[in-house]
Amino acid sequence: MEDLTGKTAVVTGGGSGIGLGIARALAGAGMRVAIADVEDTALERARASLEGSGGDVLAVRVDVTDRAVLAAAADQVEEAFGKVHVLCNNAGVLVGGSIDEMAYADWDWVLAVNVRGVINGVQTFLPRIAAHGEGGHIVNTASLAGMSTARGMSVYTASKFAVVGLSEALRADLAGSGIGVSVLCPGVVDTNIFDSGRNRPDAMRSETGTDVYPMVRHLPEEDRAARMERVLSAALDPAVVGEIVLQGIRWNEPFIFTHPNLESMVESRHAAIADAFERWSRYRAEQGI
Repeated sequence: MEDLTGKTAVVTGGGSGIGLGIARALAGAGMRVAIADVEDTALERARASLEGSGGDVLAVRVDVTDRAVLAAAADQVEEAFGKVHVLCNNAGVLVGGSIDEMAYADWDWVLAVNVRGVINGVQTFLPRIAAHGEGGHIVNTASLAGMSTARGMSVYTASKFAVVGLSEALRADLAGSGIGVSVLCPGVVDTNIFDSGRNRPDAMRSETGTDVYPMVRHLPEEDRAARMERVLSAALDPAVVGEIVLQGIRWNEPFIFTHPNLESMVESRHAAIADAFERWSRYRAEQGI
């Protein structure tokens, strides 16, 4: 979508971090922006910070795991701003820990927000975007963890691989419809996702998952702070991510990457897959099967 001025966007997880960065960029491009978030304080703070940023702003409290609430929010956005053209399914959470440490509650919460939340967003807004026939765009936030695995992030990685696959399938299904689909795969960004447990429902709490930064949990406790300082010192400003997403929408990019310097993480996985194809092809030829 090249011309975004005057059109309406919905950004879930828009109260802070990447979602707020995306909302700021879209508003700066002249869009009417509805930010949706489960956290009231962050939502109001974000709304105030976006005032005067270029486009009209609406703040709506939404739990993306609740389909009825999401549908009501969609009605509210359309009543305030009219037809929705851009949907950014950005709400996400993280639980650290290896897969053998996880409880059902950890899986239930992360998959409910990171995967079912994206599905709910698509199911709620796609029919509305398709109905007006003016085209649109959907951005689903995954992660580089949806392209390559890392220690201590088993549940999160599974959820983000699912978002990548969902987005690729959705893009294929919508080809030729005028509705583009992108999957955002950021590296480390300066957000509070590592503190996402603050919004975790009591019914989905466990004693196993942890808010300790997943990439350092395998290290001795005395080494964790120094490693995380190095990691976070390179964390990208969410405002920069927002500008990258804005360009991704304009280009209808299938994949939006924020950290091109981390390309080797993805390349190594693809190389392992290619090696496996070659190995099994050779085995079948040798065995005559």
